[in-house]
Amino acid sequence: PVRIVRAVRFAAKLGFALEPSTERPLRATTALLANVPVSRLFDEMVKLLQTGHALASIEQLRRYGLVGTGQGVFPVLEAALAPTPPNPQRENFVRLALQDTDTRVAEGRPVAPSYMLACMLWHDVQERWTSLRQSGDAPMPTLQQAVDAVFDARIGDISGRGRLAADMREIWLMQPRFERRTAASAPSLAAQPRFRAGYDFLRLRADCGELPAELADWWEDYHLGSDEDREALLQDVRSATPPRSKRAAAGEPHPAGTAALAAPHAVEGESSSAPR
Repeated sequence: PVRIVRAVRFAAKLGFALEPSTERPLRATTALLANVPVSRLFDEMVKLLQTGHALASIEQLRRYGLVGTGQGVFPVLEAALAPTPPNPQRENFVRLALQDTDTRVAEGRPVAPSYMLACMLWHDVQERWTSLRQSGDAPMPTLQQAVDAVFDARIGDISGRGRLAADMREIWLMQPRFERRTAASAPSLAAQPRFRAGYDFLRLRADCGELPAELADWWEDYHLGSDEDREALLQDVRSATPPRSKRAAAGEPHPAGTAALAAPHAVEGESSSAPR
């Protein structure tokens, strides 16, 4: 049955159409994919997204009823591309992420599965985080709980789970930290091994209107700037930021950022060619 998915992948990658004599049995036998182990289908899904033709692959999957019909062949893709109820902002976010992935592959730059999956499941994390925070618990512990819950529900027990989970968690947990631009927090965040992946994720959120573009621009300038440039950027933030309440001083993200997160809808010197 896995050959059904491979036929779709090769058609998207090579730009050909299946002959009717091949297409008819393909459509008639898609139900057999229910017998394939989840981990095997997960691997095939990742291959689909890393060919450099992710958007074309998604269109092929839709065409043959493998996404958007509720069959559950690829739960992650169903959640990201056919959410219930419909979520145009989420679909746009995922589309831009896949478009960026295709561009990176075309330019010969590597793409990490963890980054793509983090993009697809980010809105699930947001929704769960918002729900957990209604109990009044602190932001970061509830974000960690949301991350664990979404990963278990959408990814489950697959090969390489540990490394995949660690990378996705790091990208997600960086997001509130980007909102705290202080002399103490900014250098340590910029020195994180996965900073570039976290920043690219932040930039994608800004491109979709989820966060102010100014925040992503500031971090790009900080990441590329000299020590003097970084100090000037931090001074600008201090000058523009009103005195914080005790609650904000304790580490809670800025209210504007929290609202954006809850909406329904390279390390220093690192090359942009590094895996995200």
